[in-house]
Amino acid sequence: MNRREFLTGAAAASLSGLAGSRALAEDALPVVWRWRECSSENLLKALDKVRTRLSGRTAVKLHTGEPHGPNILPPPWVKRLVEAIPDATAVECNVLYASPRRETATHRETIKTNGWDIPVDIMDEDGDAVLPVKDGFHLKEVAVGSRLLGYDSLLVLTHFKGHARGGFGGSLKNIAIGCASGRLGKAQVHGVAGPGEREKPFSQWPGKEWFMESMADSGKAILARFPGRYACINVLRRLSVDCDCAGVKAAEPVCPDLGILASTDILAVDQASIDLVYALPQALKKDLVERIESRAGLRQLSAMEEHGMGSRRYRLVEEG
Repeated sequence: MNRREFLTGAAAASLSGLAGSRALAEDALPVVWRWRECSSENLLKALDKVRTRLSGRTAVKLHTGEPHGPNILPPPWVKRLVEAIPDATAVECNVLYASPRRETATHRETIKTNGWDIPVDIMDEDGDAVLPVKDGFHLKEVAVGSRLLGYDSLLVLTHFKGHARGGFGGSLKNIAIGCASGRLGKAQVHGVAGPGEREKPFSQWPGKEWFMESMADSGKAILARFPGRYACINVLRRLSVDCDCAGVKAAEPVCPDLGILASTDILAVDQASIDLVYALPQALKKDLVERIESRAGLRQLSAMEEHGMGSRRYRLVEEG
């Protein structure tokens, strides 16, 4: 197995010992599958690698985007994927910031505007449900869309890209912010749930390491609802430094598309995505890396590791 076939993330250099014991350790690592071309067909192949983790009513968490956003996942691709999963539904929550997606009625209009012709369950339409956070860095509980509790399994379908607050948005952000309810949960994760706190200028909201750790708290609580019943697919396509919440204001991508990754380990799939970005030539990666590091975005990965949410070491299996 060559280096391209086996990347072990940030901890790769620590592997040592006899060849036999090393091989045994590698065999025990979570697998991240990769397809180099971003396409509808490869998205379905990614689903096939992880679909055994999905059963019963399956929530497919995605980011439907601000109106006319140029970088969202192609809706026809997502429609094929959702329809390939028995009893699956695309899910979203309302947002905290000023946006047509802040209220359910105008959120639904935005979903139609962006070409999503599949049912999308706005999970906080009927209010919140509170999940406990065990041994959190900052949070003791997080409010999620109440309808999340009606699902049996969770597919985290993520457009991996940069993010204004998180540095990057991978599978963790997709659930930690994306499943948090628009009124309360997102304020909790951003650290502005107390009286008058969300009225502070956005620049004064807690950020950097605090925010990454808070996202890990939220993600940990959400995945605890789906033990052994979740999987992640990251699509590294149109890698803007901005999230799909930036809509038409998102910066044009500089990085090339890097493919589709799938895993049953949320930390491994986000670590692998970061590793692929950092392996690019400097001229191609510098803008996205600057966005990630200026926001302390890599703290997402170490915080998940400290929470026991997965492995930063993995086996990367190239599928095409």
